[in-house]
Amino acid sequence: GEDSDCEGSSKDIMSAANLIRSRFSLEMHWGVADPFLFTAFHKDNYPEGNANMGIKNRDLLRGRRLGSDFSRTNGWSMYHGEDVPGFPQHPHLGFETITIVLEGYCDHSDSLGCKARFGQGDVQWITANRIQHCEMFPLLREDQSNPLVLFQIWLNLDSNAKDTAKPDFTVQWAEEIPHVGGAGVDVMIVAGELEGKRALSPPQNSWAASPEHDVMILVLTLEEGREYTLPPATKPGSYRGLFFYEGEVLEVGEETLPKKTGMELDSARPAPLRAKKGQCKCLLLQGLPLKERVVQRGPFVTTSESKLMEAYADYQRSQFGGWPWDTPHPVHSRDAGRFAVFPNGEKVQR
Repeated sequence: GEDSDCEGSSKDIMSAANLIRSRFSLEMHWGVADPFLFTAFHKDNYPEGNANMGIKNRDLLRGRRLGSDFSRTNGWSMYHGEDVPGFPQHPHLGFETITIVLEGYCDHSDSLGCKARFGQGDVQWITANRIQHCEMFPLLREDQSNPLVLFQIWLNLDSNAKDTAKPDFTVQWAEEIPHVGGAGVDVMIVAGELEGKRALSPPQNSWAASPEHDVMILVLTLEEGREYTLPPATKPGSYRGLFFYEGEVLEVGEETLPKKTGMELDSARPAPLRAKKGQCKCLLLQGLPLKERVVQRGPFVTTSESKLMEAYADYQRSQFGGWPWDTPHPVHSRDAGRFAVFPNGEKVQR
């Protein structure tokens, strides 16, 4: 009996050490694995806006490479915007974008003639397959700063969906997104199911649309001293990435980690998280891999070189339906509020 007890405790110590399979420091773009392709974290403390919802004090634009500014000078970047920060008209094919805006706003316009403004806890989920769109970050306040905090996650589409799925999008409005937790713990459920609460439905052709694919996306906030244990994934072989993006010190199992640490976890084990110092915020990504070849060039993701060439030829020929807006970087009116006009013509105003 004693021997087996000793064996058991040594296994527990091993399992704590093996919970974290790998770790890395977090920059703007985070290392992810199949079924995910890419994750970007934007935290920009934008200054006051002007009448166009761009940068009011033009002196702040001096020395930046306008059109491609990722400098983080003064704590913010213009990205590909020149007056309003953001990402003007560009094409996508073969995957999905999931944009979680925790603070600030994003203005969406696309080649289907759809548009939206979402933010302050909203999520937009696009089946980005043969579509052009733009994402601009309007600075709505003229008399104070306009902070922006968002994640953009790229989730792959399977080869059948790459060939057949029409472009589509959903918006998860902050008021409707399910949360679990308790005192000092908040877990926002963007995809998957936790404690019996299921996320709002993703677009129908998403890899996340089938529970069999075990896709989970969570944003976790733990106040100092609080803890939360993630249950094991429901499917063997699921990828699980945890990204500790804000806070001081986080405990994961027996390991103590400094802020801005990303890690791949063993998804077959429970993952006890504890905010050891400061309020700790994490993004969790999980899902069963597609196990399909990824051939990617910029915003086009295919499964072979020949399909990539076909995709570029298709774009040159069709422009994925063209661009119905009079500028490559439209922004919506200042008083538009949070709204969406969807591909099926439905309009929602929050």
